[in-house]
Amino acid sequence: MVSKDSDKALVVFEGKKIRRIWYDNEWWFSVIDIIEALTESKRARKYWSDLKVKLVEEGFELSEKIGQLKLLSSDGKYYTTDCANTKNMFRIIQSIPSKKAEPFKLWLAKVGYERVQEIENPELAQKRMKELYRAKGYSDEWIEKRVRGIAVRQELTDEWKNRDVDENVEFGILTNEISKATFNKNIEEYKKFKSLKKQNLRDHMNDLELIFTMLGETVTTEITKTEDSQGFKKCKKDAKRGGKVAGNARKDAEKEIGKPIVSKENYLSEPEKVKRKRLK
Repeated sequence: MVSKDSDKALVVFEGKKIRRIWYDNEWWFSVIDIIEALTESKRARKYWSDLKVKLVEEGFELSEKIGQLKLLSSDGKYYTTDCANTKNMFRIIQSIPSKKAEPFKLWLAKVGYERVQEIENPELAQKRMKELYRAKGYSDEWIEKRVRGIAVRQELTDEWKNRDVDENVEFGILTNEISKATFNKNIEEYKKFKSLKKQNLRDHMNDLELIFTMLGETVTTEITKTEDSQGFKKCKKDAKRGGKVAGNARKDAEKEIGKPIVSKENYLSEPEKVKRKRLK
């Protein structure tokens, strides 16, 4: 089973980004990315092409050890990429002369195993997530809402998965329905409004935006469960209804506080924690 798991699909070794994907109950890493990180070569693909010949001559069964998996590229699209799991990546590293090889092996062992730990102990995953957001400059107040929002989102998508909704296409459509009904903007319109491109929209929402996002998704989940909705068409109606509840609540809140909930504010140039202090 393949999961893009976008929130964790990038890890960093000494400033170099390494793409990975959760496949067959373990992490698989981009061979090209690791070669570039170890050799600092500007021709990592050529290096890998030559290395494959050497590995085959040494008896390494490439066809059995290397997986062709789709990873996100810099252009925002997914392309088939040579990948290897942690065990086979260690073997490949042995054939790469680099002073970084040993520290890289230690790093690889850690990041290759952490997802297994998180599956066994979900609280550990949440702890790591909070640490990551703190490192990015988010306040504890914001982080608690963001983490709660992730749990709310997971509960909703779990319901959709169990109700014959296509994860690859229809999840996005349903999410847009909730967003349009809640904020009068679909996801792309909302990102454009906030001057975002490939960034995660929710990572650039303020407290109230996160709260109303959660409200729309929570109500949608409850409607779907209560009516035992099945299939995309029915779930789409539920999404509109759940979003409408949140949208009406948003309008009422805006009347009371005298300003829009939807904000152009983002955290591209100024961390959330800094902006929060400045706006107090």
